[in-house]
Amino acid sequence: MAPAERERDGRPEGVRAPRFRLDQPRPPRRKLLPDYDPEAFGRLSERIARFLGTGRFIVWMTVIIIAWVVWNVSAPRDLRFDNYPFIFLTLMLSLQASYAAPLILLAQNRQDDRDKVNLEQDRKQNERSIADTEYLSREVAALRMGLGEVATRDWIRSELQDLLKELEDQRVTFPAGSTPDAGHGRDVDDR
Repeated sequence: MAPAERERDGRPEGVRAPRFRLDQPRPPRRKLLPDYDPEAFGRLSERIARFLGTGRFIVWMTVIIIAWVVWNVSAPRDLRFDNYPFIFLTLMLSLQASYAAPLILLAQNRQDDRDKVNLEQDRKQNERSIADTEYLSREVAALRMGLGEVATRDWIRSELQDLLKELEDQRVTFPAGSTPDAGHGRDVDDR
C-alpha cells in the first residue's frame, strides 16, 4: 500500500479517531477568562452606581482632590508625588471616570430590564382588569334585562288591586250563598 492510502483524515493507518460517549457529559474545557457571577457583578455595579449618584460621593471626591492638591503644593519637595500640572491626579480621575461610566451603564441596563418586566406585568394586569370590567359590564346588563322581566312591588300591588276589584265585582254579582257552585259540593272529575 502506498503511504497516501494508509492515511485517513491525516492519521496513520491503525490509529482511530477518539470516540466520544454521548451518554456522558464532556469534561469541562479550560477557560481563558475567569468565571464570575453576572448577577453578583450586576448587583455590585448597581451599588457603585447608586453611591456615585449621591452627595456623599461628591463630598468625598472633593475632599480627596483638595487634600491631593494641598499636599502636592505645600509639602516639602521630596514628599510630593504629583507636581503642579497634577498629571497623576488627572490620570486617577480619568481612571475613575472610565470605570464609573460602564458601571453606571450596566446598572441602567439592569434597571431597564426590570422596568420592561414590570411594564409587561402591568400590561397583563391591565388586560385582565379590562377583561374583568367587560365581563362585569355584561353581567350588570344581563341583570338589568332580567330585572325588566321581574315583577316589581308596584306591579304586584296593581295586580292584587285588580284581583281585589274582580272579587268585589263577583261578590256584588253573586251575593253570599248564591255562588255558581253553591250546594253542589266538590266536583270529583276535577282531579
